[in-house]
Amino acid sequence: MARRTSSGKPLNGRVAVVAGATHGAGRGIARALGDAGATVYCTGRSVKGKPSPYGRPETIEETAAMIKAAGGTAFALRVDHTNERDVKALFRRILRAQKRLDVVVDSVAGEDPLLKPHGFLWQADLRNADAMFRQGLTSRIITAKHAALAMMPAKRGLIVEVTENDIIGGGANPIAHTVKTAQKLLPLQWATELSAHGISVLAITPGFLRSESMLEHFGVTEDTWREAGRKDSNFLQSESPLFVGRAIAALAADPKVLDRTGMLFGSWELGRDYRLSDYDGRRPDWGRHSIDFSVLPPALIDLFRTGTDLEIKWLTTLAARTRKFKAKIPS
Repeated sequence: MARRTSSGKPLNGRVAVVAGATHGAGRGIARALGDAGATVYCTGRSVKGKPSPYGRPETIEETAAMIKAAGGTAFALRVDHTNERDVKALFRRILRAQKRLDVVVDSVAGEDPLLKPHGFLWQADLRNADAMFRQGLTSRIITAKHAALAMMPAKRGLIVEVTENDIIGGGANPIAHTVKTAQKLLPLQWATELSAHGISVLAITPGFLRSESMLEHFGVTEDTWREAGRKDSNFLQSESPLFVGRAIAALAADPKVLDRTGMLFGSWELGRDYRLSDYDGRRPDWGRHSIDFSVLPPALIDLFRTGTDLEIKWLTTLAARTRKFKAKIPS
């Protein structure tokens, strides 16, 4: 059943952290939480004069400035989320200043600048594997650990892992694939552990994200993005980074969010449930979009077909085993 979000500023008085708030989904999420009334701490490595390895021009200061310009409250703090001391200090500082912590969203990537061209397992360049795991996965565990510790005394809170794709498969570099898979599965384990503490944990993926880098890839701007549909018709179903942000803001405002804990959602599913629109009034729905696969080579389409067949078989078998195990647990 669809739920309507309350009008006005449903997150007034709430405190949120968005890790990786520099650009893309992270920036959109920070802005949406700010629009909903939350005090937003924008964290990441890209600050003026010190860009992250992505080498992009966007900074966390710019994200905070956007929130303030829209009438919200935001702070930009440079944090290396691979450094546990940094992360621990971040949450200690927030609790000291705000006396509460309600939402932590982790959109830190970190592995992409280290990737060589995507390819099969036997083609993988593993020289940067340890750094990729540290930046894309260990950083997430560090942040979730200290977010949970900060939230547990109040017995409430929401932790969101932003990932890519709403199925397990996806391919690409095996290190990146391992990282993305863990981002989807770890919230299931964390939700199990934190449910008794009133803390919800879930994973969310945007649809075809109209990030700054994707606009650059197609040679368009946010004002002219529809022109990219001539190169790839799927882009016409894309969403701005604000859309996934609005989905997370709706989750944070939902008093029944604990009912969703442990799950993996697409922004489009939450868009339907909460009746959300993008900033331009559109309601992008990647889940209902009939993907045009003609832009992909046949060999890749065959790979998707094989992968999804195996994943369905794997998940069906695992579900049956899990039901058998549950039946053995004393009631």
